[in-house]
Amino acid sequence: MSSVPFEKAEPAAAANPATAPRRRRSWLRRQPGAALSLVFLVALLLVAILAPWIAPYTPTDQDFNNILAVPDAAHWLGTDDLGRDVLSRLIHGAPATLYASVLAVAVAVAIGLPVGLIAGFVGGWVDDVISRLIDTFLSFPAIVLAVAVTGALGIGLTNAMISVGIVFSPQVARLVRAQTLVVRESLYVDAARAFGATPARILWRHIVPNAIQPVIVQVTLLLATALLAEASLSFLGLGVQPPETSWGAMLARAYQYMEIAPEQMIVPGLAILFTALAVNTLGEAVRVALDPTRKGR
Repeated sequence: MSSVPFEKAEPAAAANPATAPRRRRSWLRRQPGAALSLVFLVALLLVAILAPWIAPYTPTDQDFNNILAVPDAAHWLGTDDLGRDVLSRLIHGAPATLYASVLAVAVAVAIGLPVGLIAGFVGGWVDDVISRLIDTFLSFPAIVLAVAVTGALGIGLTNAMISVGIVFSPQVARLVRAQTLVVRESLYVDAARAFGATPARILWRHIVPNAIQPVIVQVTLLLATALLAEASLSFLGLGVQPPETSWGAMLARAYQYMEIAPEQMIVPGLAILFTALAVNTLGEAVRVALDPTRKGR
């Protein structure tokens, strides 16, 4: 008897495509923090794309008669130790910072996803070897390992974030392995195997779609961590190189003048803080939305 309303409810929802936008709007109303974070990140992306047109000055223009100036009508956020406009450098630093975060996470997923799938699906000695390698990488402090890999690849923003992606990949691999171990024991996987499906088809059609949701959430959280990693490596001089700029590089330069101009550290520090907070908040909202135990709440 209880199955009849359930069978009627599903086609009704599927037959009305207008319910999907309403569900999305309802989700945003229930998650005001996620909506605000999404607006902030979209605005930040637009600023990064339009940086050459909206920045009031060229980020490399120097004015030695106006060094470490306080904010005024000409320079809304003041100038740095070379007389460069802080607001312009902040705007032009957004593309490099976002590029660094996305690159690091893309490398982590490109390495960790297939490694985790192979370890969880094949099992046996292959799983043992891969798991020990993952544990070995995770035993190193992340920043120390990133510095070591950057030193091997060469100094520069791209190489630095590739190294960060390599450091992040064991986390993704371990998560994917755990999900694969659960999904491969499902009845629909056994049914596909009984009907003669190849391992590649089982992985692509059944394992990946049902194991990918936690990875999506992990990616949003890693984006925030990659943002902080870029700031750390640029602070150490291993990331973006002068005269290019990023928020981490701005922090590193402002640190040298912290005693005489402490306000120089506030703006890039707040930019990193708010962006990391927005990404983390959005990631938590995605986790809640994808949680099957919270459906209908």
